[in-house]
Amino acid sequence: MNTVLQTGSAAAALTTVGLGVWLGRKWAPPGSRFNARPVLAGMTVATLALLAVGTYLGLVWTPEDREMGHVYRIIYVHVPAMWMAMLALVLNFGLCVAYLFKSSWKTDALAEASGEVGLLFGSYGLVLGAIWGKPTWGTYWDWDPRLTAMAIMLVTYVAYMALRRFVEDPEKRAVWSSVVGIISFVNLPIVWFSVKWWRSLHQVQSTPKTVDPDMVLSLRVNAWASLMILTLFLLHRYRVALATREAEVALPEALPTDAPASRDNRASEVA
Repeated sequence: MNTVLQTGSAAAALTTVGLGVWLGRKWAPPGSRFNARPVLAGMTVATLALLAVGTYLGLVWTPEDREMGHVYRIIYVHVPAMWMAMLALVLNFGLCVAYLFKSSWKTDALAEASGEVGLLFGSYGLVLGAIWGKPTWGTYWDWDPRLTAMAIMLVTYVAYMALRRFVEDPEKRAVWSSVVGIISFVNLPIVWFSVKWWRSLHQVQSTPKTVDPDMVLSLRVNAWASLMILTLFLLHRYRVALATREAEVALPEALPTDAPASRDNRASEVA
């Protein structure tokens, strides 16, 4: 059963990511005439169905925890939210590095999208963790190593997004924000390993290998639903970022379709 779940989860994740990449190439570029409505509608319906099933599994089907009772059920939204935040911020880091090696407006636009969506999921996950902390720790907030490291990381990504808003020159903004994105990423491994490096109120990372077998299915279904939401958010935010970038750098009289970005030519097209 475990092998079937692992294989199914991996296939579902790869399918979701594959759809996201395909739509990112076919639908996201400004001026694209590709009709993505049927695919996007299908993904939205599948996401809502997964959320409904995941909610039922997490609130009804899965037995209560021996020590925390029903309070622990927030794990099925808190943990996937933190996973998606880390996934988006890892993507952001890779794109920031890629942009410094080879400038591309598409890379910069996706970096902006992944940073913003990662910040959203991370903030959402942190709030859920605080809600969970009240009945289990007796307080919404404690300067625990995991919580502190997470809060610092989110603040650095707030700075990353603020930089992108305040720098008007698109080339300088892309370079400077790439550097800040790389620096901000340094906190992510600290967040992940903090519960192993220091004595922490926070439990070890919740994964299918560390939770009770009865909880695995609920966790996987909710994680898949969160991945679908992440993919849809990234697609729409990437499309908006690309359109914004094109409006910033294109010639007033024409908007070419797909030329490489060049730091020597401010009027170059979205690459």
